[in-house]
Amino acid sequence: MKQDTVINLATQAMTLAFEVAGPILLAGLVIGLAVSLFQAVTQIQDQSLSFIPKIVGLAVILVVLGPWMMDKLINYVTGLYMAIPSLVA
Repeated sequence: MKQDTVINLATQAMTLAFEVAGPILLAGLVIGLAVSLFQAVTQIQDQSLSFIPKIVGLAVILVVLGPWMMDKLINYVTGLYMAIPSLVA
């Protein structure tokens, strides 16, 4: 296997990881920021107030975008498995 092939496969894998994890991380960031602002404005410092909205928001994101994420992962792995004969030779 050539060095260019390894770099290309690593780049594709990292790009896919960013695409799949990006919406979840972004949703967690936005929800966490909104809850933190709400806590700062109202001076409510309850631990569950920051935890529950993140869980609910991330669950919604996974339900909505889960099929898209799974499709991206399946397509990548299928393409990788189909390319194994050309990568080894």
